[in-house]
Amino acid sequence: MMRRIGVLTSGGDAPGMNYAVMSVAKAARYYGMSLIGIKRGYNGTLCRSHNIADDMVELDLDTILDIADQPGTYLRTARCLDFLKPEMRAHAVNNIHEMGVEGIVVIGGDGSYHGAMELCALGIPCVGIPGTIDNDLAYTENTLGFDTAVNSCVEDIRAIRATSRSHDRPGVVEVMGRHCGDIALRAAASTGAEICLVPEVPWSIQEVADRLCRLIDGGNPRATVVVAEGAWDSMQPTDWQHYLMEQGARAHDDSAISTEYLAKVLKYKCKAEARPTVLGYTQRGRQPSAYDSWFAFEAGNLAVNLLRNGIGNQVIGIKDGRVYYMPIQMALQQKREFNLSLYNMINSL
Repeated sequence: MMRRIGVLTSGGDAPGMNYAVMSVAKAARYYGMSLIGIKRGYNGTLCRSHNIADDMVELDLDTILDIADQPGTYLRTARCLDFLKPEMRAHAVNNIHEMGVEGIVVIGGDGSYHGAMELCALGIPCVGIPGTIDNDLAYTENTLGFDTAVNSCVEDIRAIRATSRSHDRPGVVEVMGRHCGDIALRAAASTGAEICLVPEVPWSIQEVADRLCRLIDGGNPRATVVVAEGAWDSMQPTDWQHYLMEQGARAHDDSAISTEYLAKVLKYKCKAEARPTVLGYTQRGRQPSAYDSWFAFEAGNLAVNLLRNGIGNQVIGIKDGRVYYMPIQMALQQKREFNLSLYNMINSL
């Protein structure tokens, strides 16, 4: 049985990461294992700080209990491009062995899982917990932080819609989701938003303007357009090029493509005072919801049990409402299915 394990948080911070670390810490103590917190993701395994405590530190359960409900990640997180180099991964493995760490719980997204798979190949068993708000990992019904992010967006969109009703003007709200539109989709469905734009479905500004004009003509001048941040990649280019040329801007200036830009175009085409709002990092910086805390609790305990029994190269997810695990490589090969029926429902009803 392993005597000492490590835990790290990698990629973008997600609500519930600290709760997952707390669960790992409680399970480790219960099974008589010590726990090393690895700071700033995979950077901590490279031990480049002047003080080892800035890279790896033994976690005290009392401290972890104090931060369990806090948003963000106590262990910090950062990208580690050096970890892509084989010689740096070998250096990391040496440092991990020197600290007496026999297995690692990795809390993060797709890139973090690839790093965990590399460590497994080098003899360090790893178990992954899907900590990413985007819900972009196909093998699991929900990722850690997704439910909190959606609830955060719902709260903010409802507030924006209240002002939209008061002033009879449309709102254009951008939420997170660079390659996955699930936050936008779920938030739009939960707030009665009339239009939703996501990276998975091609769209044009003319279509959006026509839809908004019909809503206004039908007596709804206060409609809400919810936009995933990655939706600009699926926008048909002719619309924005034409508009930018009309405005005297450079036709290929991608920085001009934004929520503010979309609101201006809708104002121009629909003669409506559309107002833009970018919700940004408020979605990451909230206390975890009950659902995310529950998932973090079960996932942390399962991760420790797997390592305790010598089982690595696995990731934890939710299937049919239950927490389960499967091999990392198999999980990364899963193809995500976008809920097109819900998307069509939002944009047609």
